[in-house]
Amino acid sequence: MALRVNKFVVLLTACCIALMMFGLPAVSTTNAQNPTPTPAIIIVTATPIGGAPPVVQATPAPPAADATVAPREWQAFNVARGYLSRKINTNLRYVNSWTWELALFPDSALGCPPPDGETVIKGDTAGYQFIIQPLGNPNRYDIRVTYDLQRVYDCGIAGTAPGGSNLPPPAAGSAAGGGFELGGHVLELGAGTVNAMKQAKMRWVKKQVRPGDGAAFGHIAAAKANGFKILLSVVGKPEDILVPGFFDQYAGYVAELAGAGADGIEVWNEMNLDREWPNGQINPAKYVEMLAKAYNAIKARNPNTLVISGAPAPTGAAGPGGKTAAYWNDDVYMLEMAQAGAAQYLDCVGVHYNEGIVSPNQTSGDPRDNYPTRYFSTQLNRALAGFPGKQACFTELGYLSPEGYGALPGGFAWAQNVTVAQQAQWLAEAAVLAARSGRVRLMIVWNVDFPFFTGTDPMGGYAIIRPGGACPACATLGSVMP
Repeated sequence: MALRVNKFVVLLTACCIALMMFGLPAVSTTNAQNPTPTPAIIIVTATPIGGAPPVVQATPAPPAADATVAPREWQAFNVARGYLSRKINTNLRYVNSWTWELALFPDSALGCPPPDGETVIKGDTAGYQFIIQPLGNPNRYDIRVTYDLQRVYDCGIAGTAPGGSNLPPPAAGSAAGGGFELGGHVLELGAGTVNAMKQAKMRWVKKQVRPGDGAAFGHIAAAKANGFKILLSVVGKPEDILVPGFFDQYAGYVAELAGAGADGIEVWNEMNLDREWPNGQINPAKYVEMLAKAYNAIKARNPNTLVISGAPAPTGAAGPGGKTAAYWNDDVYMLEMAQAGAAQYLDCVGVHYNEGIVSPNQTSGDPRDNYPTRYFSTQLNRALAGFPGKQACFTELGYLSPEGYGALPGGFAWAQNVTVAQQAQWLAEAAVLAARSGRVRLMIVWNVDFPFFTGTDPMGGYAIIRPGGACPACATLGSVMP
C-alpha cells in the first residue's frame, strides 16, 4: 500500500532531512552517484478524501554491502533513475541535470496518469518528484516515487501536455514573490469607490476585459493615477477558442497590456464551464497551450507582471466522474491542468470562492452540505492540491447578502439569510486567514461597487458598497490590513 501519512509526520521528516543534508540540486553533467547537495524540501497540504492506492511495484536500488544506508531522497532517486533507465534503455550513471522535491500529492498516483485499469484514490499521498534530463537527450522526464519507495509513477516528459503537444520552455520572470495583498473588482474608479478601497487598505484594482479591448489601457492609467496596482482578467468568448491562430492573437494582446504597465494578468476565466469554453471541448491541456503562449509573451514584455492562471468555477455538479460536455468539476479540471504542465506557466494559481454562508474559520456546519467548495480553507486546499510550492490568488472572493435589495433569485436563495454585518466580518476573517497561511499572494474582493441586482444575477448583493453608500466591510478590512 502506498504510504498515506499525517501531515505532522511528513513535516517532521522533512525537518530531519533538512538537518541531515542540504538537498540535491540541478547541475550540469552530474555524476548521478555523487550528487551535490541543495534545494529546500517543499511540503504541501491537501484535503484528504481517503482510500487505498493502486499497486505499482518498483524495486529500490540497494546500497552497497559496505556502505551505510543512504538518505531516503537518494534511495528514491535510485528508484526513479532505475525506472527511467529501463524505460529509455540508457545507462543513467551520469545525467545532464536533475531536481527533486518531497511533497504531498493530491491522489494515490502522485498526480500522474495511472496505468490502464487502475483506480486513482483522491487524498494526500506523500512522494518524491524527480525531473531528470539524461546526457545527450533534450527531454526532461517527470518521475515520481511514493514515500515508502514501493511505487513509481511516470508523468511523462516535463512540459509536454497529454496527447503529445509539446509546450515551449517557460520564459524567465520575477513576479512570483511578494507578501499578501488585498484588492477589489470594480465597475468604475469614481471618487466614492476609490475612497472605499483606500479605507479597506486595498492595493489592487481588478477589471475584466475582452481580448483587443482598447479600454484596458485607460484602466491601467486610471489605476496608477489613483495609487493602485491593476489586475486585468482577459477572457474572450467560447467560440474564439476555435478560431485558428487565436492563441497567438491573445498572447500578443496580453503582452501589450504587460508592456503598458499591467501589474497582473489573469489568463481567461472559469474555463471549466461552457459559458467560457466551447461545449464538448472543455480541455485543460488545450487551456495550458494558451496559458504557455500568454505567459511567455507577457514575460518577454514585462517580467515583473504577475501571471495568474484562469480560475475555474467551483462546482461539483458533474458528479463522481467530474466531467460533462457542459462543465467539469473544478478539482478534476485543475488536476489535469497540473498534469499538462501548467505550473511552469503561472506565478499564481487562480481561485474563486463565492458561495460561503458561514465564517471562513469554519470547515463544517454549512446547512447545505459539507462539499469542499462551501468552505474557505477546503476550497484553498482543493485549488492548490496539484500545484506543490505554488501560491493561490483569489481573483474572486465574496459573500452574497440580499440586505437592502430584497429576495434573492431562486438560484441564489442559499444566501438569503446572510447579513451585511456577516459579509463585513467574514471578508475580514478571510483576509486574516489568507495572509497568515503563507499560501495566498492576492485576494480580490468580488465586488466593490456593482449596483446591479436582477432576477438572474444579484451582483449588487456581493458589493461591499451597499445601497445608500455605506461600506461596513471597508471598516472591517481596514482594521485587519496593514
